[in-house]
Amino acid sequence: MLMFVLYLVSGRGRNSWLSPPGCAMFTVGVQIKLSSRLGQRIPFLQHLAALAIVEAVRTLPGYQDIDLRVKWPNDIYYSNLTKLGGVLVTSTVMGQTFYLLVGCGVNVTNSNPTLCINDLIQEYNTQNSCSLEPLSCSLLIARSLNCLEDLISCFQQGGADAVLPTFYRRWLHTGTQVRLWSEEGPEAQVVGLDDNGFLQVYSKDQGLVSVEPDGNSFDMLKNLVVMKQH
Repeated sequence: MLMFVLYLVSGRGRNSWLSPPGCAMFTVGVQIKLSSRLGQRIPFLQHLAALAIVEAVRTLPGYQDIDLRVKWPNDIYYSNLTKLGGVLVTSTVMGQTFYLLVGCGVNVTNSNPTLCINDLIQEYNTQNSCSLEPLSCSLLIARSLNCLEDLISCFQQGGADAVLPTFYRRWLHTGTQVRLWSEEGPEAQVVGLDDNGFLQVYSKDQGLVSVEPDGNSFDMLKNLVVMKQH
């Protein structure tokens, strides 16, 4: 069940979200039963929300080659080059239900301070001699909510296997080399997401492990902290 609400959101840790004109900022309230498939794997909701924004653009006819990507754990990127937006999920449990707020922000029509979706569309038009229309914030938000609802429904019906092929097709990290613990730590290779939605890597020394980012210094998977070994 999705419920659209207005809510003030901030970034991870002490980071702030800036919202210049042309940046689509919205929060949607989601209620998930603890006993449901997604309720048992609630960290996946953050991934579904990020994927929904990417799919909102790339499933539009003609826009499938606009190179939006998901960067773990909560960012929207142009290829592996520039951050365009992000997702933040907060949750409360009451009774047998998760009550979650999914905050999203993405640059749609604002070229500053970095880059926006319409810049990518304009560049694509120039390179391919075509005339895709620029997107509006309202269209991006509406399509993102529809995609999120569809992804949640798919997960509830078929579990993670129902959405992971699409997720991996859109994310940046398959085969990426990372360091565990610190910049001088052991090397590992990104494998995918584990059963709970955490990042999974393979290390020769430790085998298959699930990891989390090292605080707010997290930069393109540079430093990861080991959580558990399989």
